[in-house]
Amino acid sequence: DIGGGDYSEMRGGITYDWKWGTVALVKDHLKWGDNYNGSIINNGKYPSFGMIKLHLNPADWFQFDYFHGWLVSEVIDSLRSYTPESGFERPVQKPKYMAANMFTIKPIKEISFSFGNSIVYGDMDVQPAFLVPFMFFKSIDHTISANIENQNSQMFANLSLRPLKHLHLYGSLFIDEFSFTRISDPNRHNFNSWKGGIRFSNWPIDNVTLTYETTKTLPLTFKHRIPVITYATNEYNLGHYLRDNSYDHYLELAIRPFARVHFKASYLYAVHGNEYLYEKRDTPLDELPYMEDKTWDNTTIAFKGHYEFSANAYIFAGYTYRNIQGYSVENNPASFYLSSYTPEMFHGETSTWQFGFNLGF
Repeated sequence: DIGGGDYSEMRGGITYDWKWGTVALVKDHLKWGDNYNGSIINNGKYPSFGMIKLHLNPADWFQFDYFHGWLVSEVIDSLRSYTPESGFERPVQKPKYMAANMFTIKPIKEISFSFGNSIVYGDMDVQPAFLVPFMFFKSIDHTISANIENQNSQMFANLSLRPLKHLHLYGSLFIDEFSFTRISDPNRHNFNSWKGGIRFSNWPIDNVTLTYETTKTLPLTFKHRIPVITYATNEYNLGHYLRDNSYDHYLELAIRPFARVHFKASYLYAVHGNEYLYEKRDTPLDELPYMEDKTWDNTTIAFKGHYEFSANAYIFAGYTYRNIQGYSVENNPASFYLSSYTPEMFHGETSTWQFGFNLGF
Protein backbone atom coordinates (compact mmCIF):
# COMPACT_ATOMS: atom_id res chain seq x y z
CA ASP A 1 0.00 0.00 0.00
CA ILE A 2 1.62 3.24 -1.13
CA GLY A 3 -0.78 5.28 1.01
CA GLY A 4 -2.10 7.64 -1.66
CA GLY A 5 -0.26 9.79 -4.15
CA ASP A 6 -0.26 12.81 -6.37
CA TYR A 7 -1.99 13.16 -9.71
CA SER A 8 -0.64 15.22 -12.56
CA GLU A 9 -1.19 15.21 -16.29
CA MET A 10 0.82 16.75 -19.09
CA ARG A 11 0.16 16.67 -22.81
CA GLY A 12 2.22 17.93 -25.70
CA GLY A 13 4.34 16.92 -28.64
CA ILE A 14 6.07 17.71 -31.89
CA THR A 15 4.33 17.68 -35.28
CA TYR A 16 5.41 18.07 -38.88
CA ASP A 17 2.77 19.21 -41.38
CA TRP A 18 2.58 19.29 -45.14
CA LYS A 19 -0.22 20.15 -47.53
CA TRP A 20 -2.20 16.92 -47.11
CA GLY A 21 -0.80 15.26 -44.00
CA THR A 22 0.66 15.39 -40.50
CA VAL A 23 3.08 13.17 -38.62
CA ALA A 24 3.51 13.69 -34.88
CA LEU A 25 5.27 12.45 -31.77
CA VAL A 26 2.92 13.36 -28.92
CA LYS A 27 1.62 12.47 -25.48
CA ASP A 28 -2.11 12.93 -25.78
CA HIS A 29 -5.63 11.46 -25.78
CA LEU A 30 -7.53 10.15 -28.80
CA LYS A 31 -11.24 10.10 -29.59
CA TRP A 32 -12.48 7.98 -32.51
CA GLY A 33 -16.15 7.50 -33.40
CA ASP A 34 -19.15 9.85 -33.68
CA ASN A 35 -20.85 10.47 -30.34
CA TYR A 36 -22.31 13.06 -28.02
CA ASN A 37 -22.11 10.93 -24.86
CA GLY A 38 -19.03 8.71 -25.01
CA SER A 39 -17.37 6.92 -27.92
CA ILE A 40 -17.21 3.11 -28.04
CA ILE A 41 -14.06 2.96 -30.22
CA ASN A 42 -11.67 5.26 -28.38
CA ASN A 43 -13.21 7.43 -25.68
CA GLY A 44 -10.37 9.88 -24.93
CA LYS A 45 -11.08 9.80 -21.19
CA TYR A 46 -7.95 8.11 -19.84
CA PRO A 47 -4.43 9.17 -18.83
CA SER A 48 -2.62 10.36 -21.97
CA PHE A 49 0.13 8.16 -23.38
CA GLY A 50 3.03 8.64 -25.77
CA MET A 51 2.42 7.80 -29.42
CA ILE A 52 3.44 8.25 -33.01
CA LYS A 53 0.51 9.62 -35.07
CA LEU A 54 -0.05 9.84 -38.80
CA HIS A 55 -2.90 11.76 -40.45
CA LEU A 56 -3.33 11.79 -44.24
CA ASN A 57 -5.97 13.69 -46.22
CA PRO A 58 -4.77 13.48 -49.85
CA ALA A 59 -8.27 13.98 -51.34
CA ASP A 60 -11.61 15.38 -50.24
CA TRP A 61 -13.11 11.88 -50.35
CA PHE A 62 -10.40 10.02 -48.41
CA GLN A 63 -8.74 10.30 -45.00
CA PHE A 64 -6.40 7.98 -43.12
CA ASP A 65 -5.39 7.96 -39.44
CA TYR A 66 -2.88 5.75 -37.62
CA PHE A 67 -1.11 5.68 -34.30
CA HIS A 68 1.29 3.46 -32.41
CA GLY A 69 1.11 4.05 -28.66
CA TRP A 70 3.16 3.10 -25.62
CA LEU A 71 0.49 2.10 -23.08
CA VAL A 72 0.94 1.59 -19.34
CA SER A 73 0.15 -1.96 -18.24
CA GLU A 74 0.45 -1.64 -14.42
CA VAL A 75 1.28 -5.38 -14.51
CA ILE A 76 4.46 -6.12 -12.54
CA ASP A 77 7.19 -8.16 -14.24
CA SER A 78 8.56 -10.23 -11.36
CA LEU A 79 11.65 -11.31 -13.34
CA ARG A 80 12.76 -7.73 -14.05
CA SER A 81 11.81 -6.32 -10.63
CA TYR A 82 14.55 -6.22 -8.02
CA THR A 83 15.56 -4.97 -4.58
CA PRO A 84 18.83 -2.96 -4.44
CA GLU A 85 21.12 -2.72 -1.40
CA SER A 86 19.02 0.17 -0.06
CA GLY A 87 16.29 -2.34 0.73
CA PHE A 88 13.64 -0.49 -1.28
CA GLU A 89 11.96 -2.71 -3.86
CA ARG A 90 12.08 -1.58 -7.50
CA PRO A 91 8.97 -2.97 -9.30
CA VAL A 92 9.11 -2.98 -13.10
CA GLN A 93 6.01 -3.10 -15.29
CA LYS A 94 5.56 -5.33 -18.29
CA PRO A 95 5.67 -3.48 -21.64
CA LYS A 96 2.38 -2.80 -23.42
CA TYR A 97 1.70 -1.22 -26.83
CA MET A 98 -1.16 -0.48 -29.19
CA ALA A 99 -1.36 0.06 -32.94
CA ALA A 100 -4.52 1.22 -34.71
CA ASN A 101 -5.63 2.59 -38.06
CA MET A 102 -8.81 4.04 -39.51
CA PHE A 103 -9.72 4.58 -43.17
CA THR A 104 -12.41 7.19 -43.88
CA ILE A 105 -14.24 7.38 -47.21
CA LYS A 106 -16.53 10.28 -48.13
CA PRO A 107 -18.18 9.46 -51.49
CA ILE A 108 -20.31 12.60 -51.15
CA LYS A 109 -20.30 15.46 -48.67
CA GLU A 110 -23.24 14.06 -46.70
CA ILE A 111 -21.80 10.56 -46.12
CA SER A 112 -18.72 9.53 -44.15
CA PHE A 113 -17.84 5.87 -43.62
CA SER A 114 -14.86 4.82 -41.52
CA PHE A 115 -13.41 1.39 -40.78
CA GLY A 116 -10.24 0.15 -39.15
CA ASN A 117 -8.57 -2.23 -36.77
CA SER A 118 -6.27 -2.21 -33.79
CA ILE A 119 -4.12 -4.50 -31.69
CA VAL A 120 -2.96 -4.31 -28.10
CA TYR A 121 0.22 -6.31 -27.59
CA GLY A 122 2.77 -6.86 -24.83
CA ASP A 123 5.42 -9.11 -23.30
CA MET A 124 7.77 -8.18 -26.18
CA ASP A 125 9.67 -5.23 -27.56
CA VAL A 126 8.09 -2.92 -30.13
CA GLN A 127 7.14 -5.08 -33.13
CA PRO A 128 8.22 -3.43 -36.43
CA ALA A 129 5.34 -5.04 -38.34
CA PHE A 130 2.86 -3.10 -36.22
CA LEU A 131 4.62 0.14 -37.19
CA VAL A 132 3.43 -0.30 -40.79
CA PRO A 133 0.34 1.96 -40.78
CA PHE A 134 -1.92 0.33 -43.40
CA MET A 135 -1.83 -3.27 -42.12
CA PHE A 136 -4.54 -5.66 -40.88
CA PHE A 137 -2.92 -6.36 -37.53
CA LYS A 138 -4.80 -9.55 -36.62
CA SER A 139 -3.37 -11.28 -39.70
CA ILE A 140 0.15 -10.16 -38.76
CA ASP A 141 -0.38 -11.55 -35.27
CA HIS A 142 -1.22 -15.00 -36.66
CA THR A 143 2.38 -15.16 -37.86
CA ILE A 144 4.09 -13.47 -34.93
CA SER A 145 2.15 -15.46 -32.32
CA ALA A 146 2.11 -18.76 -34.21
CA ASN A 147 1.36 -21.73 -31.91
CA ILE A 148 1.17 -19.50 -28.81
CA GLU A 149 -1.37 -17.18 -27.20
CA ASN A 150 -2.45 -14.46 -29.64
CA GLN A 151 -2.32 -10.77 -28.85
CA ASN A 152 -5.56 -8.77 -28.40
CA SER A 153 -7.03 -7.48 -31.69
CA GLN A 154 -10.14 -5.43 -32.49
CA MET A 155 -12.12 -4.18 -35.53
CA PHE A 156 -14.44 -1.19 -35.74
CA ALA A 157 -16.51 0.94 -38.09
CA ASN A 158 -18.33 4.27 -37.97
CA LEU A 159 -21.02 5.75 -40.23
CA SER A 160 -22.12 9.39 -40.33
CA LEU A 161 -25.06 10.46 -42.51
CA ARG A 162 -26.43 13.95 -43.09
CA PRO A 163 -29.22 13.23 -45.62
CA LEU A 164 -31.04 16.47 -44.82
CA LYS A 165 -29.75 19.89 -43.90
CA HIS A 166 -30.81 19.71 -40.25
CA LEU A 167 -30.43 15.96 -39.61
CA HIS A 168 -27.42 13.94 -38.44
CA LEU A 169 -27.63 10.14 -38.23
CA TYR A 170 -24.62 8.25 -36.91
CA GLY A 171 -23.54 4.88 -35.58
CA SER A 172 -20.47 2.92 -34.50
CA LEU A 173 -19.63 -0.77 -34.19
CA PHE A 174 -16.75 -2.22 -32.15
CA ILE A 175 -15.91 -5.94 -32.44
CA ASP A 176 -13.51 -7.52 -29.98
CA GLU A 177 -11.88 -10.84 -30.98
CA PHE A 178 -14.04 -11.53 -34.04
CA SER A 179 -14.76 -15.11 -35.14
CA PHE A 180 -16.72 -16.18 -38.25
CA THR A 181 -17.83 -19.42 -36.56
CA ARG A 182 -19.92 -17.46 -34.05
CA ILE A 183 -22.03 -15.79 -36.74
CA SER A 184 -23.88 -18.96 -37.77
CA ASP A 185 -24.42 -20.21 -34.19
CA PRO A 186 -27.45 -18.57 -32.47
CA ASN A 187 -26.16 -19.59 -29.03
CA ARG A 188 -22.85 -17.76 -29.44
CA HIS A 189 -21.98 -14.12 -29.92
CA ASN A 190 -18.98 -12.06 -30.94
CA PHE A 191 -17.90 -9.65 -28.24
CA ASN A 192 -19.16 -6.35 -29.60
CA SER A 193 -20.50 -2.92 -28.77
CA TRP A 194 -22.66 -0.69 -30.94
CA LYS A 195 -23.88 2.89 -30.71
CA GLY A 196 -26.56 4.73 -32.67
CA GLY A 197 -27.81 8.28 -32.56
CA ILE A 198 -29.84 11.03 -34.22
CA ARG A 199 -29.58 14.82 -33.96
CA PHE A 200 -31.93 17.53 -35.23
CA SER A 201 -30.37 20.99 -35.47
CA ASN A 202 -32.30 24.23 -36.11
CA TRP A 203 -35.43 22.28 -37.06
CA PRO A 204 -38.30 22.64 -36.54
CA ILE A 205 -37.20 25.61 -34.39
CA ASP A 206 -34.14 27.75 -35.10
CA ASN A 207 -31.31 27.67 -32.52
CA VAL A 208 -32.66 24.47 -30.94
CA THR A 209 -30.84 21.10 -31.10
CA LEU A 210 -32.31 17.77 -30.03
CA THR A 211 -30.15 14.64 -29.68
CA TYR A 212 -30.91 11.01 -28.83
CA GLU A 213 -28.18 8.36 -28.47
CA THR A 214 -28.09 4.78 -27.25
CA THR A 215 -25.34 2.20 -26.69
CA LYS A 216 -25.38 -1.56 -26.13
CA THR A 217 -22.34 -3.64 -25.18
CA LEU A 218 -22.32 -7.45 -24.90
CA PRO A 219 -20.56 -9.40 -22.11
CA LEU A 220 -16.72 -9.47 -22.04
CA THR A 221 -16.31 -6.79 -24.74
CA PHE A 222 -13.22 -4.66 -23.94
CA LYS A 223 -11.97 -7.40 -21.56
CA HIS A 224 -9.23 -9.99 -22.05
CA ARG A 225 -8.00 -13.11 -20.27
CA ILE A 226 -4.38 -11.85 -20.25
CA PRO A 227 -4.03 -8.77 -17.97
CA VAL A 228 -1.09 -7.23 -19.85
CA ILE A 229 -3.00 -6.91 -23.15
CA THR A 230 -6.40 -5.63 -22.01
CA TYR A 231 -8.01 -2.81 -24.02
CA ALA A 232 -6.87 -0.28 -21.42
CA THR A 233 -4.02 1.92 -20.26
CA ASN A 234 -3.29 2.58 -16.59
CA GLU A 235 -6.28 0.24 -16.05
CA TYR A 236 -8.59 2.82 -17.69
CA ASN A 237 -10.78 1.26 -20.37
CA LEU A 238 -10.15 2.73 -23.84
CA GLY A 239 -13.66 1.85 -25.07
CA HIS A 240 -17.10 2.81 -23.79
CA TYR A 241 -17.28 4.23 -20.27
CA LEU A 242 -19.87 1.63 -19.13
CA ARG A 243 -17.61 -1.24 -20.18
CA ASP A 244 -19.14 -4.63 -21.04
CA ASN A 245 -22.65 -6.05 -20.43
CA SER A 246 -24.35 -2.68 -20.34
CA TYR A 247 -26.56 -0.19 -22.17
CA ASP A 248 -27.53 3.45 -21.92
CA HIS A 249 -29.98 6.01 -23.31
CA TYR A 250 -29.06 9.67 -23.62
CA LEU A 251 -31.33 12.61 -24.51
CA GLU A 252 -30.15 16.20 -24.89
CA LEU A 253 -31.89 19.49 -25.63
CA ALA A 254 -29.72 22.54 -26.42
CA ILE A 255 -31.04 26.09 -26.92
CA ARG A 256 -29.20 29.21 -28.04
CA PRO A 257 -31.71 32.07 -27.57
CA PHE A 258 -29.07 34.73 -28.18
CA ALA A 259 -25.72 34.74 -29.97
CA ARG A 260 -23.64 34.43 -26.79
CA VAL A 261 -26.07 32.55 -24.52
CA HIS A 262 -26.33 28.76 -24.51
CA PHE A 263 -28.49 26.42 -22.40
CA LYS A 264 -28.45 22.62 -22.34
CA ALA A 265 -30.61 20.03 -20.56
CA SER A 266 -29.80 16.32 -20.66
CA TYR A 267 -31.19 13.02 -19.40
CA LEU A 268 -29.14 9.82 -19.00
CA TYR A 269 -30.23 6.33 -18.01
CA ALA A 270 -27.37 3.83 -17.84
CA VAL A 271 -27.46 0.18 -16.72
CA HIS A 272 -24.74 -2.40 -16.01
CA GLY A 273 -25.46 -6.13 -15.85
CA ASN A 274 -23.65 -9.10 -14.33
CA GLU A 275 -19.91 -8.64 -13.88
CA TYR A 276 -18.37 -11.63 -15.62
CA LEU A 277 -14.70 -12.47 -15.17
CA TYR A 278 -12.79 -13.49 -18.28
CA GLU A 279 -11.84 -16.94 -16.95
CA LYS A 280 -12.39 -20.62 -17.62
CA ARG A 281 -15.89 -21.71 -16.63
CA ASP A 282 -18.52 -24.36 -17.42
CA THR A 283 -20.48 -21.99 -19.68
CA PRO A 284 -18.47 -21.00 -22.79
CA LEU A 285 -17.46 -17.34 -22.63
CA ASP A 286 -19.24 -16.46 -25.87
CA GLU A 287 -22.51 -17.91 -24.54
CA LEU A 288 -22.76 -15.82 -21.38
CA PRO A 289 -26.22 -14.20 -21.25
CA TYR A 290 -26.59 -10.48 -21.89
CA MET A 291 -28.07 -8.45 -19.02
CA GLU A 292 -29.39 -11.47 -17.07
CA ASP A 293 -29.42 -9.37 -13.90
CA LYS A 294 -29.18 -5.63 -13.30
CA THR A 295 -26.36 -4.86 -10.87
CA TRP A 296 -26.20 -1.04 -11.17
CA ASP A 297 -28.06 1.83 -12.76
CA ASN A 298 -27.66 5.56 -13.07
CA THR A 299 -30.34 8.17 -13.72
CA THR A 300 -28.86 11.63 -14.26
CA ILE A 301 -30.61 14.88 -15.17
CA ALA A 302 -28.43 17.91 -15.85
CA PHE A 303 -28.94 21.58 -16.69
CA LYS A 304 -26.10 23.79 -17.88
CA GLY A 305 -25.76 27.28 -19.25
CA HIS A 306 -23.03 29.72 -20.18
CA TYR A 307 -22.74 33.33 -21.30
CA GLU A 308 -19.83 34.50 -23.45
CA PHE A 309 -19.30 38.09 -22.36
CA SER A 310 -16.21 38.57 -24.50
CA ALA A 311 -14.23 36.70 -27.13
CA ASN A 312 -12.88 33.47 -25.54
CA ALA A 313 -14.26 34.45 -22.14
CA TYR A 314 -17.44 33.14 -20.53
CA ILE A 315 -19.16 32.39 -17.24
CA PHE A 316 -21.09 29.17 -16.66
CA ALA A 317 -23.45 27.54 -14.19
CA GLY A 318 -24.97 24.10 -13.91
CA TYR A 319 -27.10 21.77 -11.80
CA THR A 320 -26.96 17.96 -11.87
CA TYR A 321 -29.30 15.50 -10.15
CA ARG A 322 -28.23 11.85 -9.87
CA ASN A 323 -29.83 8.69 -8.60
CA ILE A 324 -27.23 5.91 -8.70
CA GLN A 325 -28.11 2.55 -7.18
CA GLY A 326 -26.60 -0.92 -6.81
CA TYR A 327 -28.55 -4.19 -6.64
CA SER A 328 -27.97 -7.44 -4.77
CA VAL A 329 -26.99 -10.12 -7.30
CA GLU A 330 -25.03 -13.40 -7.18
CA ASN A 331 -24.62 -13.37 -3.38
CA ASN A 332 -23.07 -9.90 -3.53
CA PRO A 333 -24.79 -7.05 -1.66
CA ALA A 334 -25.98 -3.94 -3.50
CA SER A 335 -23.14 -1.96 -1.92
CA PHE A 336 -20.58 -4.18 -3.68
CA TYR A 337 -21.67 -3.12 -7.17
CA LEU A 338 -22.40 0.46 -6.15
CA SER A 339 -18.87 0.89 -4.79
CA SER A 340 -17.32 -0.93 -7.75
CA TYR A 341 -18.67 1.53 -10.33
CA THR A 342 -19.31 4.78 -8.43
CA PRO A 343 -17.31 7.00 -6.05
CA GLU A 344 -18.85 7.10 -2.57
CA MET A 345 -19.74 10.80 -2.84
CA PHE A 346 -22.23 9.97 -5.65
CA HIS A 347 -23.98 7.00 -4.01
CA GLY A 348 -27.78 7.18 -3.96
CA GLU A 349 -29.53 10.48 -4.68
CA THR A 350 -27.14 13.43 -4.96
CA SER A 351 -27.13 16.94 -6.43
CA THR A 352 -24.28 19.10 -7.64
CA TRP A 353 -24.17 22.83 -8.41
CA GLN A 354 -21.46 24.29 -10.64
CA PHE A 355 -20.35 27.89 -11.07
CA GLY A 356 -17.27 29.27 -12.78
CA PHE A 357 -15.63 31.26 -15.52
CA ASN A 358 -13.19 30.58 -18.33
CA LEU A 359 -10.63 32.87 -19.93
CA GLY A 360 -8.99 31.70 -23.12
CA PHE A 361 -5.99 33.09 -24.96
